[in-house]
Amino acid sequence: MKMDDIYSFIGLIQKSGKLFSGDESVEKSIRKKKCSLIIIAEDASDNTKNKFIMLAKERNIPFIIFGKKQEIGVRIGKPDRAVLGIQDTNFANGLIKKFQSNNGGEYSAKN
Repeated sequence: MKMDDIYSFIGLIQKSGKLFSGDESVEKSIRKKKCSLIIIAEDASDNTKNKFIMLAKERNIPFIIFGKKQEIGVRIGKPDRAVLGIQDTNFANGLIKKFQSNNGGEYSAKN
Protein backbone atom coordinates (compact mmCIF):
# COMPACT_ATOMS: atom_id res chain seq x y z
CA MET A 1 0.00 0.00 0.00
CA LYS A 2 1.48 3.32 -1.06
CA MET A 3 1.05 6.67 0.66
CA ASP A 4 -0.65 7.89 -2.50
CA ASP A 5 -3.45 5.39 -1.85
CA ILE A 6 -4.00 6.87 1.59
CA TYR A 7 -4.09 10.41 0.19
CA SER A 8 -6.57 9.25 -2.47
CA PHE A 9 -8.77 7.65 0.18
CA ILE A 10 -8.76 10.93 2.14
CA GLY A 11 -9.89 12.69 -1.05
CA LEU A 12 -12.74 10.20 -1.42
CA ILE A 13 -13.83 10.85 2.17
CA GLN A 14 -13.84 14.60 1.42
CA LYS A 15 -16.03 14.05 -1.64
CA SER A 16 -18.46 12.02 0.48
CA GLY A 17 -18.91 14.98 2.86
CA LYS A 18 -17.67 13.01 5.87
CA LEU A 19 -14.47 14.97 6.47
CA PHE A 20 -13.83 17.93 8.75
CA SER A 21 -10.73 19.99 7.99
CA GLY A 22 -8.85 22.69 9.86
CA ASP A 23 -8.25 23.18 13.56
CA GLU A 24 -11.53 24.86 14.48
CA SER A 25 -13.77 22.55 12.47
CA VAL A 26 -12.11 19.40 13.76
CA GLU A 27 -12.09 20.64 17.36
CA LYS A 28 -15.80 21.45 17.11
CA SER A 29 -16.53 17.98 15.67
CA ILE A 30 -14.61 16.36 18.53
CA ARG A 31 -16.53 18.32 21.16
CA LYS A 32 -19.85 17.42 19.47
CA LYS A 33 -18.81 13.74 19.41
CA LYS A 34 -18.98 13.57 15.61
CA CYS A 35 -15.36 12.57 15.00
CA SER A 36 -14.33 8.91 14.56
CA LEU A 37 -10.68 9.46 13.61
CA ILE A 38 -8.25 12.39 13.75
CA ILE A 39 -5.47 12.81 11.18
CA ILE A 40 -2.62 15.14 12.15
CA ALA A 41 -0.05 16.19 9.55
CA GLU A 42 3.54 15.22 10.26
CA ASP A 43 4.62 18.83 9.71
CA ALA A 44 1.94 20.34 11.97
CA SER A 45 3.31 22.54 14.74
CA ASP A 46 4.16 20.88 18.04
CA ASN A 47 1.37 22.86 19.70
CA THR A 48 -1.18 21.57 17.17
CA LYS A 49 0.05 17.99 17.50
CA ASN A 50 -0.03 18.12 21.30
CA LYS A 51 -3.47 19.75 21.39
CA PHE A 52 -5.13 17.19 19.13
CA ILE A 53 -3.33 14.19 20.61
CA MET A 54 -4.54 15.32 24.03
CA LEU A 55 -8.11 15.78 22.74
CA ALA A 56 -7.99 12.35 21.07
CA LYS A 57 -6.84 10.67 24.26
CA GLU A 58 -9.35 12.52 26.43
CA ARG A 59 -12.24 11.62 24.09
CA ASN A 60 -11.04 8.09 23.30
CA ILE A 61 -10.68 8.82 19.57
CA PRO A 62 -7.99 7.08 17.49
CA PHE A 63 -5.53 9.35 15.69
CA ILE A 64 -2.98 9.07 12.90
CA ILE A 65 0.03 11.28 12.32
CA PHE A 66 0.38 11.19 8.55
CA GLY A 67 1.37 13.24 5.54
CA LYS A 68 2.28 16.82 4.84
CA LYS A 69 -0.05 19.80 5.26
CA GLN A 70 0.34 20.92 1.67
CA GLU A 71 -0.35 17.49 0.14
CA ILE A 72 -3.34 16.93 2.43
CA GLY A 73 -4.76 20.29 1.36
CA VAL A 74 -4.23 19.52 -2.33
CA ARG A 75 -5.96 16.13 -1.99
CA ILE A 76 -9.06 17.65 -0.41
CA GLY A 77 -9.13 20.73 -2.64
CA LYS A 78 -8.29 23.25 0.09
CA PRO A 79 -5.29 25.22 1.31
CA ASP A 80 -2.76 23.53 3.61
CA ARG A 81 -4.46 21.54 6.38
CA ALA A 82 -2.72 20.35 9.56
CA VAL A 83 -5.69 18.47 11.03
CA LEU A 84 -8.54 16.40 9.61
CA GLY A 85 -11.43 14.67 11.32
CA ILE A 86 -13.36 11.77 9.84
CA GLN A 87 -17.02 11.61 10.77
CA ASP A 88 -17.97 8.19 9.36
CA THR A 89 -16.87 5.13 11.38
CA ASN A 90 -16.62 2.90 8.29
CA PHE A 91 -14.37 5.38 6.48
CA ALA A 92 -12.30 5.78 9.67
CA ASN A 93 -11.84 2.02 10.00
CA GLY A 94 -10.99 1.70 6.30
CA LEU A 95 -8.34 4.40 6.56
CA ILE A 96 -6.86 2.81 9.69
CA LYS A 97 -6.55 -0.52 7.83
CA LYS A 98 -4.88 1.17 4.85
CA PHE A 99 -2.55 3.03 7.19
CA GLN A 100 -1.58 -0.08 9.15
CA SER A 101 -0.82 -2.02 5.97
CA ASN A 102 1.39 0.86 4.79
CA ASN A 103 3.23 1.14 8.15
CA GLY A 104 3.89 4.84 7.66
CA GLY A 105 3.76 7.47 10.37
CA GLU A 106 2.34 7.19 13.85
CA TYR A 107 -0.96 5.58 14.79
CA SER A 108 -2.65 5.34 18.15
CA ALA A 109 -5.71 3.24 18.80
CA LYS A 110 -8.22 4.31 21.40
CA ASN A 111 -6.53 4.72 24.76
